[in-house]
Amino acid sequence: MMRIFLRCTLAAALALAALVSSFAAAQTWPVKPVKVVVPFPPGGSVDPVARLFAAKLGDALGQQFIVENKPGASGAIGTAFVAKSPADGYTFVVVFDTHAVNPFLQNLPFDTEKDLAPVMLIGTAPIAITTNPSRPYKTFQDIVAAAKAKPDTLTFGSVGSGSIGHLAMTVAAQIAGIRLVHVPYKGGGPMMQDALGGQIDLGVASVAALTPNVKAGKLRPIATTGEKRSHAMPEVPTLAEQGLRGFAAVDWWAIFAPAGTPKPIMDRIHAELRKALDLAEVKKTLNETLGMDIRGASPEETQKFLRAEMTRWGKVVKDNNIRAD
Repeated sequence: MMRIFLRCTLAAALALAALVSSFAAAQTWPVKPVKVVVPFPPGGSVDPVARLFAAKLGDALGQQFIVENKPGASGAIGTAFVAKSPADGYTFVVVFDTHAVNPFLQNLPFDTEKDLAPVMLIGTAPIAITTNPSRPYKTFQDIVAAAKAKPDTLTFGSVGSGSIGHLAMTVAAQIAGIRLVHVPYKGGGPMMQDALGGQIDLGVASVAALTPNVKAGKLRPIATTGEKRSHAMPEVPTLAEQGLRGFAAVDWWAIFAPAGTPKPIMDRIHAELRKALDLAEVKKTLNETLGMDIRGASPEETQKFLRAEMTRWGKVVKDNNIRAD
């Protein structure tokens, strides 16, 4: 009995010491620069979101938050880097909606739900369907008519095979009874260049990515995919308003850390992100410039949201035999 008592006492003491050490680390964290990985090239919507928060976190916590682009495999390469990084609070990743779809497209070197811990769902935004102003399309019904007249000729570009933009257009085309040709890109920047240049008929990406060029008159918006109109493009009707009743899909941005990152550090960075979301300039950038609906969700809410997205879009991937680029 005495041995059992001593073992239990020792175990409790070690657990308490680990807890105290973790709490102490969180109080001094960060003591060196923090890496924020963007798993996409510059020019899309993830990069400015990451840089916005890196700057605010750096100001608040007195250390550099360095943004590093690690593109490839629809965000999987950079995300895998973070999943395999030490769980010490010095590496985070800003993911896009492809995070929920990649498990169904690729043999990932990490477990999406187990190897990464959610910090926050930052926000969501509807997808926008746009075209070059030189094209004749002004409504979704124009696209439907053109696609029915010449099946398999109209092209639409997305930020990658399996992106929510790709999957949403696949479902929308099926509902409308048309066939479109998908052109996948390695991120929003490259897709944007071809949309602006008219190399593709339709550019499909988040309102966040497309709003600046729509406002500048370089792209013509045709529809958005939210349950309601986007506050960034209030004049643009949704697909549901244009005949696809009940249809809705959103892009989203979230921050994750390697699983096992000490809870006090996770709590602290979440709290600092919440403070940043309350800043007027951050709200303006996310709402007006990027067209985002701010969520600021808890880690638990973020994980629940991720699972729902995986369930919905995983089925679309399987039903349509969609493969990675």
